[in-house]
Amino acid sequence: MSNLHRIRWFDGQVREGSYPNSSMLAQRFEISKRQAQRDIEYLAYSLSAPLLYVAKYRGYCYEDKTYALPLLYMTDEEKKILNYLARRYRQYDYDGATAAKRIADLLDRFTPEAPEAPELRLPVFDMNPRMMDHMERLNAAAAGHAVVTMTYKEGPEAETHAIWPLKLVSRHNCDYVDAYSATRQRQRLFRLDCIVSLTATSARFDPAGLEALEWSGGSGAGTAKKPFTAKLKLGAPADGSTWQGYRVRGFPEPLVAIVEFHDADAFLQQLWIAGDAWEALLAPKWLREKLERTCSGILERLHGTREE
Repeated sequence: MSNLHRIRWFDGQVREGSYPNSSMLAQRFEISKRQAQRDIEYLAYSLSAPLLYVAKYRGYCYEDKTYALPLLYMTDEEKKILNYLARRYRQYDYDGATAAKRIADLLDRFTPEAPEAPELRLPVFDMNPRMMDHMERLNAAAAGHAVVTMTYKEGPEAETHAIWPLKLVSRHNCDYVDAYSATRQRQRLFRLDCIVSLTATSARFDPAGLEALEWSGGSGAGTAKKPFTAKLKLGAPADGSTWQGYRVRGFPEPLVAIVEFHDADAFLQQLWIAGDAWEALLAPKWLREKLERTCSGILERLHGTREE
């Protein structure tokens, strides 16, 4: 019998005004009083139940009678899958095994305690040590804003990317890292199982404007993305809440504006034609570098020094 079943019974007894306690729970399900008390603590602390011990009745009631037990129902198939995952995590014996076993203990709390039938056929979830290593390192890189270099092979040829990892996501039964490719100058999803190797470098990226972006599913049609922001030193005070038609989020300093934009190329084009309306592009670094590359390319064309 799972502890969720016991908790559901205990909740029902509280609602009936029976003032249940750990002794009643232990006797009802033939478990130790210590285990019963852990179930009650789980109900109080993990499920936020407003339990109040009433000494007069030596049992519990709810201080707030409007409290509703969170949905704890699981199908038999879901229970089987959790049983399987708990066993796989417990058998994991590579780097990070201690954390994997803690996950197994957590899963055990939500699964039936009866042993699995030997003939049970469950879906296979491959716990690839290399994938787990990639996930852990990319998570750390995203948290520390570290630039990652990686060899990536999704097609016949391997590619080299320098990326700014933002977050890990799962779509269509695959794991991805949502990242900005500094090499290709665009944001995209990279499949973790296509990463051949990766290295977190000592270089750091500026997450401003990028880390808050939501994945747009490739084309972006029908999905709004949060805007980038640029920090501009203006040539003159902005007129109202916009600058050159772009929304101004704020003015951290006199003549310094935080300007929102969605299309980097269109925004840089506006800078070209804005003339003396701005004096300096202060941030973000990636946009400054993009502008510098564009200017360098134009100068090379003017002087005929560009290499083909």
